Amino acid sequence: MNWDWEKLQKQQQGRPGGKPPSFDDFQQQFDKLKKFKLPGWKLVLPIIVLLWIASGFYIVEPDEVGVVKQFGQYNRITTAGPNYHIPYPVESVLTPKVTQIRRVEFGFRSVGRPLTQAFQQGASREVKEESLMLTGDENIVSVQFIVQYMIKDAKNYLFNVNDPEQTLAHAGEAAMREVIGNGRIDDALTTGKQEIQVQTRDLMQRILDSYNTGLSVVAVQMQNVHPPDEVIEAFKDVASAREDKSRFINEAEAYQRDVLPKARGEAAHIINIAQAYKETKVRKAEGDAARFLSVLTEYNKAKDITRERLYLETMEEILSNPDAEKLIMSRDALRQSVPYLPLDKLPRQPEPKPAQ
Repeated sequence: MNWDWEKLQKQQQGRPGGKPPSFDDFQQQFDKLKKFKLPGWKLVLPIIVLLWIASGFYIVEPDEVGVVKQFGQYNRITTAGPNYHIPYPVESVLTPKVTQIRRVEFGFRSVGRPLTQAFQQGASREVKEESLMLTGDENIVSVQFIVQYMIKDAKNYLFNVNDPEQTLAHAGEAAMREVIGNGRIDDALTTGKQEIQVQTRDLMQRILDSYNTGLSVVAVQMQNVHPPDEVIEAFKDVASAREDKSRFINEAEAYQRDVLPKARGEAAHIINIAQAYKETKVRKAEGDAARFLSVLTEYNKAKDITRERLYLETMEEILSNPDAEKLIMSRDALRQSVPYLPLDKLPRQPEPKPAQ
């Protein structure tokens, strides 16, 4: 296409007074333009059509699903591998990752990343408007936690909710505030964290299912739970006192577990000794009584003989004792002897202590 501007300029210069081109000049140039033809258009057009048809091929990765839209509306789901859809603008495809575990932070943000970006280890900053919560016993506690989730229904995720991630963030904060508000501060700070995490996860899932968001909550993990900065020192003192209380209780229980078995064993030993002593004395007394009765029976039958036998048995027992000192005297010597009482060898009673 050639407008021949040089000729046009010469014609303008040739006209008297330098007049602009007339309507006939423009009409002449327009007729030349209509006669212009693009070379090789029969070859270019099929190539464009083939490229348009080829643009419908797409590949779905193993961790994705293909969601095909037809004129902007949901049409079908395609699985992993190569697939085809009618090229744009008739159909288009979205491939969300349905196996990826995503993460949302509540009450804090890792420095240098947005709300839903993959986690990176590093410093964080507290977001007090999210972390400060009121407990059931009217205390304030700062709760920082994360929620891990994944896409379980790609259709609902893409078409039912305008912003699923923001909906999940609101549902997570609301669920945690409700669970914390129904409990005590001691549960959130000490042993009740596991139960709080389970209740929050279940409540979040019910909320998300009611909105048909297509999201599944994998886990709720409490990261940092502490009282507000203004009263944290007082809470530390209380916690220290509770630890001391627990320590004293543990020490007392340990002492109890050490002393009581010994005392029970010693008591059982004393009782056994007493029972054995009782049995010994009773059996000996019963034997002595039976022996005495048998001797009495024999004595009533023959008093002189029995008396003599008892005397001889007693003397035999005394004389056969090796520890007893024996002095044998005749009757005549016994009549002439003077009884002697060894007062110096008798045991003396201790003298009474003087009154203080």
